[in-house]
Amino acid sequence: MALSHGRRLSLPPTLVWNFSVVRPWNLTLLRRYRSVARPLLPILLLATGAASAFSIPALAQTTVDDVHIQPRELEKPKTEEVATQTLVSPSLNTHVRPLKVAVDLVLVPVTITDPMNRLVTGLEKQNFQLFEGSAPQEIKSFSSEDAPVSLGVIFDSSRSMSSKMDRAKDAVMEFFKTANPQDEFFMITFSDEPEVVNDFTSSVDEIQGKLIYAVPRRMTALLDAIYMGVSKMRQAKYAKKALLIISDGGDNHSRYTENEIKSLVKEADVMVYAIGIYDRSFPTEEERLGPELLGEIAELTGGRAFTVENPNDLADVATKIGVELRNQYVLGYRPSKIDRDGKWRKIKVKLLPPKGLPPLRVYARTGYYAPEE
Repeated sequence: MALSHGRRLSLPPTLVWNFSVVRPWNLTLLRRYRSVARPLLPILLLATGAASAFSIPALAQTTVDDVHIQPRELEKPKTEEVATQTLVSPSLNTHVRPLKVAVDLVLVPVTITDPMNRLVTGLEKQNFQLFEGSAPQEIKSFSSEDAPVSLGVIFDSSRSMSSKMDRAKDAVMEFFKTANPQDEFFMITFSDEPEVVNDFTSSVDEIQGKLIYAVPRRMTALLDAIYMGVSKMRQAKYAKKALLIISDGGDNHSRYTENEIKSLVKEADVMVYAIGIYDRSFPTEEERLGPELLGEIAELTGGRAFTVENPNDLADVATKIGVELRNQYVLGYRPSKIDRDGKWRKIKVKLLPPKGLPPLRVYARTGYYAPEE
């Protein structure tokens, strides 16, 4: 398309790529104007200051990312639910038993982002391939609709959060602004032990009302709080389940070990998102290791951990997580071969994006344990 000097360029509103921190850009709309968008891409990138993020040759050659994912855990009988009173007891059992999943339809939630960390929506079923081990699997179901979410907030009210408490509460408030009426929530606060301060509810106001009374005190039992949150999710009524952790990531009082909790979240059908609120210096060793701990736990579940140092970024990060939860692809397949040996099943997803896109990154879980006889 030729441009004459002195004339203002006018583009259809759907053509302009969205470089916002929270709003995803949609491939469906992009395809509609592909013939116009491609020659104008250098102008659009320069206009947004994003030319340094990726070049035109990079757009022409996309990469394929491997993704590891987790099946939906079938609903467990009420007799298997772990009582909250037991979880906070001093006699808390510190031996985590693997969660074995009866495999029928494996549901795979997947998040796609571009090099600028923006969500990518509008991909279709043919843009994905699924493998269990080395065996290809037929995708039986595909969805990108905004499904209701069962979500637990894990809120750090320990002494180390003293200088961050107001910012942490603000993050929760911003996150709930993205909630849908059908969603359900619970909230756990933790210092030297976790406590369910609000059971499952669809009332955002009810959760926010309890949050007011959270005050910083005592030590930090983050790992125990995550265990309680995963166990509480057995009572969830929706297939999509997630935990949102608000913490500085330092643990110094849990009965569960880091390896036990990593094994637990790896096996559970619950995504973990984390907002780490950190000072510029770390007064203790556990606080210094906090960002790494939250990042590793979130990554194992297919979720993500975000670091916040500037309070002005809290609103964007919290909203971003809320939007991301509601813009995921869910792939479903039935394993072509089922060996009831209780072993770990690694799942791989290959992304086959349309031509003309930058390298895309995929977030998902790492696999599942097969059932045993």
